[in-house]
Parts: sequence; C-alpha cells; structure tokens
Amino acid sequence: MDTQLLPQDSSKRLWKTRYGVMASRRADVMAARSLQLYGEWMEHELDLLSSLLEQGNTVLEFGGEFGAHSIWLAQAVGESGQVHVVEPRRLEFQQLCANIALNQLLNVYTHLAWLGRVDEGMLVSETLNDSGAGDTSRIRSISVDSLALPSLQLLKVNVPGTLSGILQDAEETLRRCRPAIYARLGQPEQAIAEVRALKQAGYRCWSHLPYRYNRDNFNGSDDNQFPGCVSQNVIAVPVESRTDFERLQEI
Repeated sequence: MDTQLLPQDSSKRLWKTRYGVMASRRADVMAARSLQLYGEWMEHELDLLSSLLEQGNTVLEFGGEFGAHSIWLAQAVGESGQVHVVEPRRLEFQQLCANIALNQLLNVYTHLAWLGRVDEGMLVSETLNDSGAGDTSRIRSISVDSLALPSLQLLKVNVPGTLSGILQDAEETLRRCRPAIYARLGQPEQAIAEVRALKQAGYRCWSHLPYRYNRDNFNGSDDNQFPGCVSQNVIAVPVESRTDFERLQEI
C-alpha cells in the first residue's frame, strides 16, 4: 500500500503501523495513542512471545485492543494457524473486526463476549463517543473450554485482573493442550491469586515488566508519552516444558 495515500491528519484515525494498517474511532486510550504516535503498542510483549509461536499454531486472546497484537499474532501463526480474539465491548469489537478486515486476515476469528466466569447478567460499560457519554449493555460470557479448540499453543490475556476467572473454566483445555499463558496481572492481591492459580494448574511462572514505550518504535519517535510506565505481566509454561526464561525472575 502506498503510504502517501494514508491520511496524515490524526483526526482521520487511520494509521500505518509496524504490522499493518490500523483504524480507531478514538485516540484518548493508551493503545490507540501508542498506535498513532509510535506505530505499535506494547512491542516488548511481542518480543517475548515471538520465541513461543510457530506456523500452524492456535492462539486465544482476551481483550482486542483494536487488533494491535492480533495482527502480529495472525502473521506469526501463518495461514495454517488460527487466532481467536474475545472482546466484550461492542464498539471496540466492531473496531477490532474492521482492522482485521482492513488487513485481510482470514485466520482471525472474533467473538463478542466476556471470557471467563462473571456474575449473571453482568453489565459491560461502553463509551459511545469522545464526549464521554456512555451506556451499558448485557454481554454473554464464554469459557476457554466452551470454545472446544482442537489445539491451543498460547493464551494471551490483555485485561488485568481477569486471569483467575478465565482459568476456572479452562481446566479441560489446559490439561489437553498445555498452552503457554501470558497475562497482564491485576492489583497485588489479585496478582498473588492469579500466580497461585497458574501453579495449581501445573505451570512455572516468570515476572515480565514490559515498558509501554519502546525506544526502537516503528515511527522512530523519541517522545516518550509513557515515562516509567510498565505493565506487571506473567509468562507461564507447563512444568514439563523445556522452555525457560533465564533473563526473567521466576516467581
């Protein structure tokens, strides 16, 4: 695609990024701001995960973030692989689908739902416009096991504090597929419970603290809009796996 045809006015919400063309209906959330300014989002996460994926793999991702990582995941597993993305917010889901279509990714499957256990009739807040006006809608919940994926090599959780609920109804899939798990942890008490749940499922865990700003960003910008901002993440692999992360702190 000729980059000169892409609108330069940030209000147009269409950007050329490291892995493809991305659009966003708003630019006041971190993922969209990073895509606009740097042409990428949380690139250090992908640096770590790149060693875990191969052509033909299957990935399950919770939290679409406009497809910022889904596009890379789709490229990493290739045409013979699959990426399933679960996004509970209606407009964000529609934006995710638009970006998947813009990049002509036939191996990405999207699900409008909450992943994991939630209270019955849970309300999911949806911001309807940039003025902050909002609405809530009831959303269905699904489980990892209910998807009945034939195989799964990576479970990626982008919504902090949700991992424990996801694992509760993923026992059969974890037993059968033994995927690697990468998740953004919740608050300290939640994080302790989440790591405990992973270990009870037979996983080894390492702490990963990726910076939100990448000095080697796609747009070559040295303007750090996220100074000192890191995410508290965990990377986990089955105890029987030979995978080790020597540069990370095991927890």
